[in-house]
Amino acid sequence: MKVAIVCDWLTNVGGAEKVLFKVHQMFPEAPIYTSQYDPKGIDWFRDADVRTGWMQKYPVKLRKVLGPLRQRYFSRLDLSEYDLIVSVTGAEAKAVKSGKWLHEHKKKAINPKGIHISYCHVPTQYYWQMYDDYIKNPGFGILNPLVRFFFRLFVIPLRRADLKAARRVDYFVTISDYAKEQIHKYYGREAVVIHPPVELECFKASDSLELPFSGTYYITTSRQVNWKRIDLAVKACMMTQRHLLVIGEGPEHKKLVKLAKDSGLVKFLPLMDKKKLASYLVGAKGYLFPSLEPFGIAPVEALATGCPVIAFGEGGACDYVKDGKNGVLFKKQTAKSLAEAILRFEKMKFNRERVAKSVKGFGEERFDRDLKRFINEKLK
Repeated sequence: MKVAIVCDWLTNVGGAEKVLFKVHQMFPEAPIYTSQYDPKGIDWFRDADVRTGWMQKYPVKLRKVLGPLRQRYFSRLDLSEYDLIVSVTGAEAKAVKSGKWLHEHKKKAINPKGIHISYCHVPTQYYWQMYDDYIKNPGFGILNPLVRFFFRLFVIPLRRADLKAARRVDYFVTISDYAKEQIHKYYGREAVVIHPPVELECFKASDSLELPFSGTYYITTSRQVNWKRIDLAVKACMMTQRHLLVIGEGPEHKKLVKLAKDSGLVKFLPLMDKKKLASYLVGAKGYLFPSLEPFGIAPVEALATGCPVIAFGEGGACDYVKDGKNGVLFKKQTAKSLAEAILRFEKMKFNRERVAKSVKGFGEERFDRDLKRFINEKLK
């Protein structure tokens, strides 16, 4: 069987890349087609056949504004020789055309039975559900007004192109019930939920390190970008006078440090290995997850150590955080709502062993089994 793997870009490490790596392990001989590849940003695919095209000449830093070019690039790729195309995408990679789609639309296809299965994290967020947030802060500093102007001008044709690309997919798989609802809402397509793989074995309860504070503390781990809303965790802990450990890096780091001031309540640590991170999670009272995300692997990792999670009550977190059982859900994405949730959380008691068991169904073996089964069913 000839298999091709497709992804939006390969420039850094994140949840999407973890899923892609698992798919690569399933089909190690399959080439990976992508728009841009930076082996310095992610070195997991050095043994893979990663194929790029004319978009590789553009600087990686321009990735945010290259959406229209990615649409064109992926839609023009001829992958009709493959029996199976698996795209791992949250943006434009789903625009590729399978042999089955080409044949049904009376276009030339080398293999008219080849299918395209898209593991779609969520509809392209900057066109659809997070459009308003993107307009508020496109992330280009002093160029934000210019980016806002052009994005408002072109968003309608970009949405049309994205919708057209979604119609080319033969079968959708997605990461949560929330993402499934978003795919149906914006694309009018059905999807099967197969939760992404989480390295549960790496996050078993272990001895905690020397505690970062003299008393109890909360923890959050994330890439520090504006839409992750780590600022809410910082504000809520300052409002409630609770200690917070923030682990991660990103463009919002300086703003977060300034927001924390010199209160002594918030400490920042850089990214670290999984064993060390697990130790800090074991020592924490709870994990704060204020972001609206289609899934969120980091809070599942926290739960695997027995650390309860306080999460915003929308998005993928609802698939694994059960209020009062392994954490708390808060209703409004505000610092006040999170602060109130922290106080409510502290009135509850959580059995850490039960908390860890609550996510035993989110492991890597389960992902491999379920995705292989789905693929085999569609190839019959």
